Amino acid sequence: MYIPKYYKVTNVREIEDFIQANSFATLVTTKQGTPIATHLPVMLHKKGDDAYLTGHMAYGNPQWRTFETCGDVLVMFQGAHAYISSSWYTHENVPTWNYQAVHIYGQATILEKDVLVDDLTMLLEKYEKHREKPVLWDTISPELLETEMKGIVGFKIKVDKIQAAYKLSQNRNEVDYGHIVSQLKNEETPNSQQMAQLMEQRCKKQ
Repeated sequence: MYIPKYYKVTNVREIEDFIQANSFATLVTTKQGTPIATHLPVMLHKKGDDAYLTGHMAYGNPQWRTFETCGDVLVMFQGAHAYISSSWYTHENVPTWNYQAVHIYGQATILEKDVLVDDLTMLLEKYEKHREKPVLWDTISPELLETEMKGIVGFKIKVDKIQAAYKLSQNRNEVDYGHIVSQLKNEETPNSQQMAQLMEQRCKKQ
């Protein structure tokens, strides 16, 4: 991923928090030079100085069969993004797009069944525990679980390389930056509203 110096993010904790909050990812591998992509939720795990991503996909999805031959896989995470009109600047320029993105590279391996069960249990905990009637591993019938487990393949990716970019108009002067935030707030799209909030939070941290 091309990352100009203004937008490069190197704070590991910040990147980890971003992944946890934007965990629906795009997993990319190759088969004989052709890219293959699957969109799916993944989880980030830390073990000492090492980090891993885990997830699962349908057994019928041929992508998991490429893990052994494709070398590194790429996992892409996307956060807030919004169109930025150059009419919002105090000088002539061209429009652009603000965004947040994290790319993870690493080797993928298949999970054993017992490890996959643990991972699915944690996945349900993450997304269900706050609900009034949470659907957790122990609340699903063993018969249904056994049937569904036959239809998926779990995987683990050891994190070898991380690239992170937050393009949030950091290269703009204070006046233009504030004007961009104000104009984003006036937009009706959720993406623009989210970007405005993110840019405001960035200012408060400085």
